[in-house]
Amino acid sequence: MNTLALLRSGQLHGIQRLDLSCDLTEFPVEIYELADTLEVLNLSGNALTSLPQDFSRLHQLRVLFCSENRFTHVPEVLGECPRLSMIGFKANQITELPPAALTPALRWLILTDNALSTLPAELGDCRQLQKLMLSGNHLEQLPEQMAACTALELLRIASNRFSSLPDWLLQLPRLAWLAYADNPVCDLAEAAALQRQAAQFNQIAWDSLSLHQELGQGASGVIHQATWRQQNSQTTSSSALEQQVAVKLFKSAVTSDGLPECEMAACMSAGSHPNLIGVAGQIAGHPERSAGLVMQLIDPSYQNLAGPPSLASCTRDVYASDTQFTVETALRIATGIAAAVSHLHAHGILHGDLYGHNILRNPQGESLLGDFGAASFFAPDDVVNAQALQRLEVRAFACLLEELLDRCVHVPAQQSYLLGLRALQARCALEDCEQRPLFAEIALELSRLCA
Repeated sequence: MNTLALLRSGQLHGIQRLDLSCDLTEFPVEIYELADTLEVLNLSGNALTSLPQDFSRLHQLRVLFCSENRFTHVPEVLGECPRLSMIGFKANQITELPPAALTPALRWLILTDNALSTLPAELGDCRQLQKLMLSGNHLEQLPEQMAACTALELLRIASNRFSSLPDWLLQLPRLAWLAYADNPVCDLAEAAALQRQAAQFNQIAWDSLSLHQELGQGASGVIHQATWRQQNSQTTSSSALEQQVAVKLFKSAVTSDGLPECEMAACMSAGSHPNLIGVAGQIAGHPERSAGLVMQLIDPSYQNLAGPPSLASCTRDVYASDTQFTVETALRIATGIAAAVSHLHAHGILHGDLYGHNILRNPQGESLLGDFGAASFFAPDDVVNAQALQRLEVRAFACLLEELLDRCVHVPAQQSYLLGLRALQARCALEDCEQRPLFAEIALELSRLCA
């Protein structure tokens, strides 16, 4: 984190990224001295309400973060910044997105946790838009003009007021990652799924858990390793069964994907599958009433398949430069994940975040799909809508399969397997959504290749 003193002293001359969080109430004019090099400006965590009218003097600026400030509208001056492609105003007090604020190069717009009730029709003119994050607002619909946003790949509209999803949305040729939980459109499906699971889902007493080291955290919660002391009528306190588990304690804030409660509901409703991280039960009796889950502790031989998207990659995961897979390993990973997603779809759950960074795999290619933060419910008996939603996730799988295949090393004898996998990947990526296979067919085809 940079400081205002460093900025004013001239010591930051020539930098490409500036991070300032120091209770600012006014835009520091000294930032203009960085105009020839500054590409990323992060002013999150201040008390700003506006930007100056000559803000476009920052002519090299590509990325602007102004989260956790006090803006009531997205500044119109941003539309005068020709290179500005990523804009983030999460957790402000924004009620208006003026058409003039939309930049020509816009690829990534974050307006999570604000108070928007409408969006401008001109959003449909943003033909380069790939990522749009609108969770935690008051929206009831999207402008029909957005049907022209054919580059859109990721959309977050959880925790709004949508009573239905527009037909054109489910036909966008590149849309792959969709989150819409905590809206009226999925209330009935979510309630039905939870009712099916309620009778068999364990309530695990908080005082039976002993937390140890932190294993990691994300937007929705913190995960700890823990010891779970289980007792029944045949055990005494001195002979209780002890099991090492992972405990996820949820935060209460709205994330870019939606509410933590929706993530927990999806985890509880997913049921058991060998390629899903197992959930033992829901925590009861936390002293601060925090929601939490007790989950399977993953063997340390499992590692994340990839890292999350970067500012440069936008929607695509980042892999280590030396990542390589054998054809057998890639096929095992793809087969396991396809089976897991097929299982979720059969339970009326859209994962919403089918990415390599949400997959754990070991050296043998055994894989586990996790992170239900963007999961949403749908009604399987509404066949047309259900299949349209599932085929969006098929495109996400096409991206994953492409990333695996691009990193495969093989011998000539395996060429036919690669050709088969690439043909399947091409079908999953078809821009005509209705021509894509469903996951039941994908899983069957991959199992055939494995055999």
